[in-house]
Amino acid sequence: MFTKILVPVDGSPHAARAVSEAIDLARDGRAELTLLAVVPDLSAWVVAGAGGAATSIDELTEQSERTFETTLEDAAQTVPASVKVSKLIAHGRPGPVIVDQVQSGGHDLVVMGMRGRGDVKSLLLGSVSHFVLHASGAATLIVHADSPSAQNAPA
Repeated sequence: MFTKILVPVDGSPHAARAVSEAIDLARDGRAELTLLAVVPDLSAWVVAGAGGAATSIDELTEQSERTFETTLEDAAQTVPASVKVSKLIAHGRPGPVIVDQVQSGGHDLVVMGMRGRGDVKSLLLGSVSHFVLHASGAATLIVHADSPSAQNAPA
């Protein structure tokens, strides 16, 4: 059984599904969860590309961090009291940050969502889940959110 489960969260339906799956695994195996939100680093070119808006990179970084803190808190609220949970916020590129946390935190399972962009877009855009799957060294469970048609289908 797994004892330390890492769940990256980003506010997407796929991440919410990953949290739900991780809760079930933690509850069944008495594992502890670590929820991780990764605030991407903003660069000057992002600010410049904002159309010359009078917003500094520091202000954008603070706004982004607050958004990810809220996302992390929202995810933590879904974890029942019977499951031990901790929360982490990190900064950087999500894939490497997640892999670093797997190693430094001694996690033996990563449960994460995958947006399902497909192989071609994944090659062009990169895939965080693909990176973690191959670089973390830990077991990795990748989940998709239910499609809207599956959610509305009769049982």
